Amino acid sequence: MTKPIPKEQGLDHSLDFLREGYQFVPNRRTSFQSNIFETRLLGERAICLGGEEGAALFYDADRFVRQDAAPKRLLKTLFGETGVQTLDGPAHTHRKRMFMSLMFPENVDRLTRLVGREWEKELDQADGETVLYETAQRVLMRAVCEWAGVPLVESEVDKRTDEMRLLFESGTALGPKHILGRKARASAEAWISSMVEEVRTKRLLPNEKTALYEFAWHRDESGELLPADVVAVEVINILRPTVAVSIYVLFTVLALHQFDEARTKLANGTVDATAFVQEVRRFYPFFPVTAARVKHDFEWEGYRFEAGTLVLLDLYGTNHDPAHWDEPGQFNPERFVDWTESPFTFIPQGGGDVDFGHRCAGEHVTIAIMKETIDVFLNRYRYDVPPQDFSYSLVDLPSLPKSRLVLTDIERRA
Repeated sequence: MTKPIPKEQGLDHSLDFLREGYQFVPNRRTSFQSNIFETRLLGERAICLGGEEGAALFYDADRFVRQDAAPKRLLKTLFGETGVQTLDGPAHTHRKRMFMSLMFPENVDRLTRLVGREWEKELDQADGETVLYETAQRVLMRAVCEWAGVPLVESEVDKRTDEMRLLFESGTALGPKHILGRKARASAEAWISSMVEEVRTKRLLPNEKTALYEFAWHRDESGELLPADVVAVEVINILRPTVAVSIYVLFTVLALHQFDEARTKLANGTVDATAFVQEVRRFYPFFPVTAARVKHDFEWEGYRFEAGTLVLLDLYGTNHDPAHWDEPGQFNPERFVDWTESPFTFIPQGGGDVDFGHRCAGEHVTIAIMKETIDVFLNRYRYDVPPQDFSYSLVDLPSLPKSRLVLTDIERRA
């Protein structure tokens, strides 16, 4: 017999989502004592899921699609309107394979070395106060552009870095900041589109196994080259998420500063860098939810899902679910030392299969960059952290320490 989905009363709860941010879905999962409930967002019915079983359901490609799931304001800023995130079925598998062709270990190692080199350039010339968030974005932008085969002249570093930042900072913003994000999207796509044309006319010759080269010459399922504007969106889907790792860089260095016991265990080898990085990704906020739509009518656990219904998966709440994590509010890297990996309980960048599903293609890149960050700030440089406001709000999207983490007296270790 079909069961009614617990339902939040009211005409629309979009403003509540903005007021509660990362806690919107977890708060209602707690109040309903249910990992499934119904609400209304942006004028339409939405089903929210959380927990391991909810995540496993959400990533069932036979039941859910991504087309028309993300709000237009996110497509106009964060994702781009023709990106891999909007595709389903064979088209998604084919496009995702294009991304995964870059993610082999030697290529990820090359990006990591470039990030390390750029950190050394920045930190060796640091004088006075260094705002880590801004510095990390420049480091990552320079490194990923070289890795991706995208020429970036020094005079444009700040402009292009700011464009990438606005793409992930403005998606849920209202007013002028959202408009700036849309302008940044248009400018960045025009920038990369012009390069695609130069690659195809042999006026620009990036190395093979770079995103610009691979994507410019990629053919869709029918054997046609992708339009230049689509290639631009997908190259930006390499650049923008890498610059967004600056959020995790920020929280990694904050964790090194705030959690002395964990730092000590990391330094003496009791906890390895991978475990520390995974706990940073679990503990701190990155993105609150991800969206899909029901592909066709079906029933699950007695609940009825109707075709076309918007469905949101609780990323942040699932990573803090006490049903799966002991003392989830505690920062404890040791939980990952002997962790049996699950694709549905630990989902900071999505769940399911990374090679073929909608899990972030760059997850291994993120982990590698964060481990390089640990090496830089634990082993290669010493620095001071002056008094400042480290607090971050679970309402702000993205959530960042208020001070953006200021460092002083940076110098190489002997």
